[in-house]
Parts: sequence; structure tokens; C-alpha cells
Amino acid sequence: MRYVNYGPLLISAAQAVLAAEPSRPRGVGPEHAKFYKSPDVFTCISNPSIALSSSRINDDYCDCPDGSDEPGTSACSYLSDLSPSYASDLSSDNASRSIALPGFYCKNKGHQPNYVPFLGVNDGVCDYDLCCDGSDEWAQVGGVKCENRCNEIGKAWRKQDEQRQKSLGAAGRRRKELVAEAGRLRKQVEDRIQSLETEIQGASLKVKSLETALADAERQERGKVVRSAGKGGKLGSLVQMAKDRIKELRESLVEVREQRDTAAARVTELEALLSTFKAEYNPNFNDEGVKRAVRSWEDYVAQDKSAIGDAAHDRDLDEISKPDSETGVIKWSDWEESEESDTDVLYRVEEYLPVAIRGWVDQKLRDLRVLLIENGILATSADPGSESKTVTDARDALKAAQDGENGLRNELTGHQDDLAKDYGMDDVFRALKGRCISKDSGEYKYELCWLDKTTQKSKKGGSHTGMGNFARIDSITVDDDLPPDGRGLGSGVRVALRYENGQHCWNGPNRSTLVVLACAEQDEIWKITEEEKCVYRMEVGTPAVCEVPGQGKDKEDGSRDEL
Repeated sequence: MRYVNYGPLLISAAQAVLAAEPSRPRGVGPEHAKFYKSPDVFTCISNPSIALSSSRINDDYCDCPDGSDEPGTSACSYLSDLSPSYASDLSSDNASRSIALPGFYCKNKGHQPNYVPFLGVNDGVCDYDLCCDGSDEWAQVGGVKCENRCNEIGKAWRKQDEQRQKSLGAAGRRRKELVAEAGRLRKQVEDRIQSLETEIQGASLKVKSLETALADAERQERGKVVRSAGKGGKLGSLVQMAKDRIKELRESLVEVREQRDTAAARVTELEALLSTFKAEYNPNFNDEGVKRAVRSWEDYVAQDKSAIGDAAHDRDLDEISKPDSETGVIKWSDWEESEESDTDVLYRVEEYLPVAIRGWVDQKLRDLRVLLIENGILATSADPGSESKTVTDARDALKAAQDGENGLRNELTGHQDDLAKDYGMDDVFRALKGRCISKDSGEYKYELCWLDKTTQKSKKGGSHTGMGNFARIDSITVDDDLPPDGRGLGSGVRVALRYENGQHCWNGPNRSTLVVLACAEQDEIWKITEEEKCVYRMEVGTPAVCEVPGQGKDKEDGSRDEL
């Protein structure tokens, strides 16, 4: 049975009434002393209609339906709401049969006062963890005598408590650092959002401007009576063919050079092997094949062989292999400009008009040309799929601007979604996101990456097993005993991280992990268990959950601090 420590709640009450308090019945705590003041009559706490003589208190017989007449014995330890009625409570049909007192009160002078469950009173066991003064075994059943150990237990507890408070202080300071780091990271995201909104506005204006430019270019293209073929007519085609051919030859040169270098390296390696063979072989060994190979090697070495390339030749090849855009030897852009045909000059009659009416006449002529082309009166380009370099450049510029704007909008959406995510109290897990901690357990190494994933790695090698991907932050209620070193969950509400949809388990579900967090000075995995097939539970300490509302309920519930 897990006993609850009421000590922290009882200290103030005990100190407040200790000086002026008359002698209380055995097992009565200071907060209940007011019910036992009368020297003659006692009324049951939960059933005040039932009055008893004070002499019946602690007579080892349960007279009150709520057991309040036996604060110092185990006579009423069996009581509950399901207990049957008996003779003493027949007068009250609505009598409460829930036990009214929290247990047997131990003063524990030199340590902390506490309550022992009534089942533990005079059971022949010294419950020093709850009743260090041994007063719960006052009857010495079976000859058991529990000595008072409160001084030594209290001294050890105070030393441990001092260390615990120091650890709590360090953990609290570490959490403040994490909160500050999380705030800084959040501010970066907010600043980037503002910057992106400004950049998107500029990008939108640029896209609109380029759309207008493309529309103008296309309108001018449609307005031509005869359009030049492709990019620059015959000269443009010839220039493009020459450019492609030079590019092809340059790529072939680079490939042949790489093959030459590979072959030269292989020859060098083989020559080294044969040279070693000649130096180390045994000439007294009568093997004609070996001797013939050595003579052939000597003849090969004696030949006058030209070197495979030299530094000057390689420099020339490096220069030839560079793209034309780097060498500047040929400026293709000078030859790719679209040529203006005579018909284009002929139909720009508006340029001969006065400036005042030139724009109006130009627009009217263009509109007329487009109308005539659309109605089949004037001829269009011989190749409907071709367009001038001006239109192509305008279209490419518009597409690049649209891609840039879409990239900015996607980045903005990602940052906005990030701000909307739950990073826990004070955004603290934002500072931990992506960091990983691990623990060796048996033949596996387990790894937890904050707000990312959990994995299981075999120490014998092989692939990693995904135990779950982060899904959400949750909270659960735990009720565990806290080990002396404080590396445990304790009792109360705890922050939990749920990792789901991990690697599929053979003949089972997808793996998942529940990560339960408790306050600690540093991030560390305490315990890993497999609660059911492919469903894991990690108990983890971290300063990120220190001072979180709900963690402090431990003291109110009477259980111990985490650290």
C-alpha cells in the first residue's frame, strides 16, 4: 500500500496549537483536537447526533459510524461507504460510514508529524517512514517495541531536503534560461514574418509590373505584319548551332581528359607493381614465364616514352574547358539580339509623326493590326510555336518573379504555422526542439529528440527502429513513489509528450511512445518500459517542466516533492 505523507500540511497546525493545547486522546492530530475538548461527552465527527461518553474513546471498539471514537486504535480501520449498518447507528438511517480521520497521528518530534493508516496501528511493524517516533506500535503487540528514531531520520531528511531545494533552485534557473531562449527564438520568427510580409508586397508589385511588360511584348508581337523567324532569323539559328556545337566539344574534351588521367594513374600503379616484382623475384628460381616477364619489363623501361601531358598543356586544357561566360572570348549575347526586319521599319510609320499624336496613332495602329490578324486578314507567323527573344525574356522574368513570390509565401505560411503550434507553458519547448538525449538499456540504445521523434538503436548494429513521431503535448496524472535520489515522477499532474505513428510492429500496431516529464536539473532519460506490444513509455527529467502549474499540487496532496 502506498502511504501518503501529510507532514508538510501538519507542521503549521501543530505549531499553532501546541502551547495552549490540553492533552489529546492518542492518535488525534492538532487539526481535529477541537472535537475532543469535552472531558465527559464525545459526539461523532461526521454524525454529531450520536453522543458517547468520553470514556469510550480508544476503547478498541468502533462505536461511531465514521470511526472517530477510535483515533488511536485499528478498531475502525475496516470502515467505508460500503460498510453494513450495525446496532450503534440504527438511530440514524443517514449515518456516514466513511472514516472521518486521516489516520493515526504521530507527533514525530525532531522530524515532521504525519499520519499512519489505521491498518498500520499495532500491526507489529515499525513504520519509520511515516511514524519515526514508533508511537503507532504503542501496544507492543507480539513484543515489538519501536524506538524513537526521529532525530536521526529528521537530520538525514533535512540534509536531503537541503540538496533537493538546491537542485530545485538550479532547475528553476535553468528553466528561466530556456524560457528566455524560447522567447528569443519566437521573436526571430515574428521579425522574419514582418520582413516576409514586406518582401511579399514588393514581389507582388514586381509580378504585376512583369505581367504588364509581358502583355505589352505579346501585343507588339501580335501587331507585327511579318515576324522574324525564331530568335534572330538565319543568323540567330547559325549562332545557336555554333554555340551548341562548341558546348558539345568542350564537354567531350573534359570527358576525354578525365579518361586520360584515369588511364595514366592506372599505368603508374601497374608500373609500380612490376618494378616491385622485378626487385623481389628470385632469379635462381627456374621459371621461364617469370624470367620472360622480367625481360619484357626491362625492355619496356629502356624504351624512350614521351610523358603523358605536362603542366603547360594542362593549363591550356583548363582554359579551353572554361565556359564562354567566364573567358569572355565569345560574347554570344552580341550575336543573339533579334534582328529588325525591313517590314518592321516600314510599319513604324508613327515615328514620323509629331510627338503630340505619336502615342495615340501607335496604339490605334497596333489595335488595328491585332484585329486584322485575329480575323484572318493579315498573316501571322509561319511558325505559331515560335516567339521573339523579347517575349521569351519577358515570360522567363515573369516566371522567375512568380516562383520567388510563391517561395516567400510558403516560407511565411511555415512561420505562421510555427507560431500557432503548442510549445508548452511559456513556449519553453521551442528552446529544446530538435535536441536529442539518449540512454543505454540492455542491448538497445534509446533516443528522444524533443518534439521530433523517438528511436531504438541496437548496440549490435543494424537499422534504427522508429518508436514514434511527435504528435502533441498532453498531461497525465501519476501516482508513483519517489526514489531517494529524486529521479522519478512522484505524484500529481505531469506534462507528457505523445509520439505516434512510428515504424509498424510485426503483427501489431504502429509503434508509439508516451514521454512523461518531471522536474530535474538536466535533460535525462530515467526509465524506458514497454507497457504493451510496441507501446512504450519513457520517464524523463527536464528543467523545462519545473514550476509548471499542476506540479506544485504534490504538497497539497501530501506527497513528496519531485526532487
